[in-house]
Amino acid sequence: MDLSLRMRAVVSVLAIAVAAPVFAQDSGIAIGAKAPDATLETLEGAPATLSQYVGKGPVLLEFWATWCGNCKQMEPAMKAAHAKYGRQVQFVTIAVSVNQPVARAKAYRVKYGIPGVMLYDRKGDAGAAYDAPATSYVVVIDKGGVVRYTGVGGTQDLDAAIKRAL
Repeated sequence: MDLSLRMRAVVSVLAIAVAAPVFAQDSGIAIGAKAPDATLETLEGAPATLSQYVGKGPVLLEFWATWCGNCKQMEPAMKAAHAKYGRQVQFVTIAVSVNQPVARAKAYRVKYGIPGVMLYDRKGDAGAAYDAPATSYVVVIDKGGVVRYTGVGGTQDLDAAIKRAL
């Protein structure tokens, strides 16, 4: 095999390797999966489960933290989506317990007006059940309890994600 043919082969393999993540979901709960239940707590310390919300109508979950830059970047879009879809979709913010006590999450929610329900994932049960790869991980679930969207980052198209579940 001559050098130019080898170079083309290497470039082709690299192109496939780089492009593959664009076409495949490589982390988080699978699209089309049945949304699992998880045990959490309210910000007041009462027990709560995701089954209180999932399967009763469309749900948007965001795995969130006070220290998460992507979560802060997502706040305006989340507030706009809640204003637009809040009567049709249950918004549930899951405050992870990593480097944030429940009191900090509660104070942040009040100060910045985070919409919807906020639950605290003290033991990481929800994060594990949804295989959350990071904070600002969004999962949209339809009324039948099926995952229709997942995404990570501060610039997700929440409008398009929610429309997949309606």
